[in-house]
Amino acid sequence: MNTDHPISRRHFLHATAGLALAAGNLCHGAEKRRRLAVACRDVLLKTTGKPTCWAAMKELGVSCLEVDITPDLLCPSLIHPDRKYSLADPDSVKQLADDLAANRATITAFCMHNKFDEKLDEEIAWMRKLLPAAQQLKVKVIRIDVVPRKTPIDQFLPVAIKACKAICEIAEGKPVRYGIENHGRFTNDPDVLEKLFAGVGSPQLGLTLDALNLYWFGHPLESLYGIIEKFAPRVVHTHCKSVRYPEDQRNVRRAIGWEYAKYSAPIYDGDIDYKRVVAILRKAGYQADLCLENECLKHFPPEQHAAVIKKELAMLKTLA
Repeated sequence: MNTDHPISRRHFLHATAGLALAAGNLCHGAEKRRRLAVACRDVLLKTTGKPTCWAAMKELGVSCLEVDITPDLLCPSLIHPDRKYSLADPDSVKQLADDLAANRATITAFCMHNKFDEKLDEEIAWMRKLLPAAQQLKVKVIRIDVVPRKTPIDQFLPVAIKACKAICEIAEGKPVRYGIENHGRFTNDPDVLEKLFAGVGSPQLGLTLDALNLYWFGHPLESLYGIIEKFAPRVVHTHCKSVRYPEDQRNVRRAIGWEYAKYSAPIYDGDIDYKRVVAILRKAGYQADLCLENECLKHFPPEQHAAVIKKELAMLKTLA
């Protein structure tokens, strides 16, 4: 017996319209969930033993970098036997731009190691020189240090606000943002971060989120994700690294830096749930990079260093 039921033209049109709408929603979702760039700090390139930074990137399977910048505008970790990369003059910037293009590589962030409370005028001058190079190379983020070098920590907040206001003023209207790394004893305190952002009051100022540094500071593991969620809308760049503490130390308040050197670990073997971290960032609209940092290689023989970095980068690619 034939049990097929004929489909009316109206039902057919309704069904196909529904499928088209569903497909459109899927496409829209795919567009919204743009893949994040996976990067590493350029200091990790030396683990490969390759003669150039470009060969090292190829070996590690990474096309994006955070690049260290010295006060002389040199890029010391971009290794090359025939040239020293620099941002000090237009010809040098063009050379780097050409080599980036030839190797299909991108700089997702510059990394500065600032000393705002020691030499503010020099820091501002350094930033003025770096900003044009950042724009020419389409680098959208400059990672900055806002830590007390000589000022007592309880007196540093107004110094930090003054410094950040000054550098934000010279970046106003430019497509470059600063990412304060939560780093050390000052900016890993959420209350301090809130006061700092509020005191500066500039959209140019964002956060380089280092989830591990919050954990290093002593925050219990489960409280990390709430802190990250709170500041996620401000995140412009990331550092991804980890540690594997004994189970009885994970969800308690620890002393700052407790046994970090002993228990530092690759991100694929650490306590921090980076899948959860990335989900929080995505929910807040984050579209920048997942940048690998590593402070655990001393636990591995030198011949394994590159393999550890490659495995960590591979993990980040699954999350991006």
